[in-house]
Amino acid sequence: MTTRKLGELEVFPVGLGCMGMSHAYGGQDEKDAIATLRRAVELGVTLFDTAEVYGPFTNEVLVGKGLKPVRDQIKIATKFGFNIAQGENGPMQVPGTAGLNSRPEHVREVAEASLKRLGIDVIDLFYQHRVDPDVPIEETVGAMAELVREGKVRALGLSEAGAATIRRAHAVHPIAAVQSEYSLWTRDPEPEVLPACRDLGIGFVPFSPLGRGFLAGAIRSSDQLGSDDFRRKLPRFEEENIKRNLAAVAKLEALAAAKGVTAAQLALAWVLAQGDFIVPIPGSRKIANLEQNVAAASIVLSDAEVAEIGGLVAPDDIAGARYPEQMARDANR
Repeated sequence: MTTRKLGELEVFPVGLGCMGMSHAYGGQDEKDAIATLRRAVELGVTLFDTAEVYGPFTNEVLVGKGLKPVRDQIKIATKFGFNIAQGENGPMQVPGTAGLNSRPEHVREVAEASLKRLGIDVIDLFYQHRVDPDVPIEETVGAMAELVREGKVRALGLSEAGAATIRRAHAVHPIAAVQSEYSLWTRDPEPEVLPACRDLGIGFVPFSPLGRGFLAGAIRSSDQLGSDDFRRKLPRFEEENIKRNLAAVAKLEALAAAKGVTAAQLALAWVLAQGDFIVPIPGSRKIANLEQNVAAASIVLSDAEVAEIGGLVAPDDIAGARYPEQMARDANR
């Protein structure tokens, strides 16, 4: 089986983002979610991504329960970095946060709680979910490193961090992976973050490598999104922007059909072709989509094909920002 490395963690080239199973996009029945998790393992997937804020909390419980029988075959990644807001009936749902929090004592609190919710003895990959501007990255990573020394965490990661922050963090303790949104229509990491990862030997984990489902051709109108769907908050998923952006999807679908694959597979193959240190984590709630995504790891593209695909969905031609203003400020610090 072909694998890629995130620091010392060896994983299948395509992981599984588990957020959508219980958070942001409407969730799904637990039985169906667990069936998808188990099928992913059967297909060879070894990296599963969750976070305390997904739910909040419920996604970690789901992932832990679903993967318990195959724990020795897989790697579990989870994240900390937010204060979880409390509503009248317990932890709030979307957005479920009350500001960033990467204070050292909070890092430990979340790690201990995540271990219990996941039902595991060690977290394989522990990410800072967003960089906290009020806490020096050296202090946060120092606290994360203590968890490694205690055997509670195997490897450290950062999510949506800027290149300078990545380098400072790596100087304190080796960073195994950096997670950021990256796809044909979101290429923000290319100028600085990807080169920093290459230079430092850090793996790169793109989330939303299919543009939150849009590049797969699954979304044709905002009417398809539930009232509580997180994408309704994103400028690119406003109705007028969807209509404009469908032109890029049509080009991708036409080229995919000519090559005998799906648009989603072509988009994933393009991401994978950007470097052997890259492990995308598309989310899948349907087993059929999961199987298509995993199969994309076997698609080999020539340099000419990579360039051709990259020109079909040029970010400058995409209507709408990827995040609203506040969320954009929290990214790439």
